[in-house]
Amino acid sequence: MILETFPVGPLACNCTILGDEEAREAIVIDPGDEVGRIQRRLTELGLKLKQILVTHAHIDHVGGALRLKRLTGAPILLNENDLPLLKMMAAQANWVGVPTPETAPPDETLADGQLVGLDRYPAQVLHTPGHTQGSVCLHFAPLKMVIAGDTLFAGSIGRTDLPGGNYGQIIDSIQTRLLALPDETKVLPGHGPATTIGAERKSNPFLRA
Repeated sequence: MILETFPVGPLACNCTILGDEEAREAIVIDPGDEVGRIQRRLTELGLKLKQILVTHAHIDHVGGALRLKRLTGAPILLNENDLPLLKMMAAQANWVGVPTPETAPPDETLADGQLVGLDRYPAQVLHTPGHTQGSVCLHFAPLKMVIAGDTLFAGSIGRTDLPGGNYGQIIDSIQTRLLALPDETKVLPGHGPATTIGAERKSNPFLRA
């Protein structure tokens, strides 16, 4: 297995490459920016991109998806509840102070319970609204890992003060969907360092109540 996570763009979104070295296939999660760097790494690893998975439609997570699709031919998957945010890309770019990236509707939705990823490393989609209405997490049960987007961070949770955000909803999503996972499950958040479900259950100040 090949697993590489690295920050991209001015907001340091964690982009992840997950590859199967035997099948020579990969998925990329949250290619928010620095698409040339992502594509070069795929080429260096000798991997063909099969899917582009986007945890939610904020600019720092989705901004490079269409460019990566054009370079690789891989389809973009994004939960349909975030289509309104995709249409707000110019406003989002204004918030951050960056040029507006070109975007397009996804090729497929990321629906709750759907299986995505690679044959040897499948993930189940967990719809976890709250940060945005279409936020999803990707649970790779065989790898004991969840890619959490901006739903859960080490010691924190995603902000809920932007369009589509809802504080009660994100707490419910974390409590019912993520804290239902085993404590040893590794959490790769959308920003910052990795953590585990057990560590967040024990010490995350937003969840201890």
